[in-house]
Amino acid sequence: MKSKETRNLAITAIFIAILIIQTFVPNIGYIRILPTLPAITTIPLTMAVYGSLMGPKYGASFGLIWGLTRLVVAYTQPGDLVSLLLFQNPVISLVPSILAGWLPGLITKQLNNKDIKIKRARYLFSGAVTSLTNTIMVILLATLFFMYDPTLLASHMGQFSQGTPLFVILVVSLGFNGLLEAIFTAVVVPIIVTPLNYVIKRA
Repeated sequence: MKSKETRNLAITAIFIAILIIQTFVPNIGYIRILPTLPAITTIPLTMAVYGSLMGPKYGASFGLIWGLTRLVVAYTQPGDLVSLLLFQNPVISLVPSILAGWLPGLITKQLNNKDIKIKRARYLFSGAVTSLTNTIMVILLATLFFMYDPTLLASHMGQFSQGTPLFVILVVSLGFNGLLEAIFTAVVVPIIVTPLNYVIKRA
């Protein structure tokens, strides 16, 4: 038991180091294409890999760490005004991040005892769900928090006709990023997790 706890602690420390590098080294965790919009983030990949390996409890804790780094970045070095407006809100920073860490572990755990075809697809599925959860929750929470003053956020989201609902603006502006992230994460997670899981089980 002690050996397993030490192994889990070592794995967690490595992933926290990766997360810190992704967060604070430019164009690793956050790849900025359009300067006025939030960056495409590769961090859901790290979330999905860690959660799939370690399970939902560890994954949720790791997601909390991501959410806290989002808050720090929003207050200290926001890359754009939209990120500043969104992620200085603790709920928008923390809730999507925690869910993005918790869900891949839950999905992998629940599908672990299914038939072989489902088992093979579980990492792909957990990767896609991680990215989509993050994007969808950010959109829903932003719509909720800015519903009484949508112009504050909508004015920085591109050229939209007056009266366009904030939810539609967010889906159009953030949805493309979210789709790219989901495809990337879904494809790469099985490639990384399958051999890592094998090594960890043999350790």
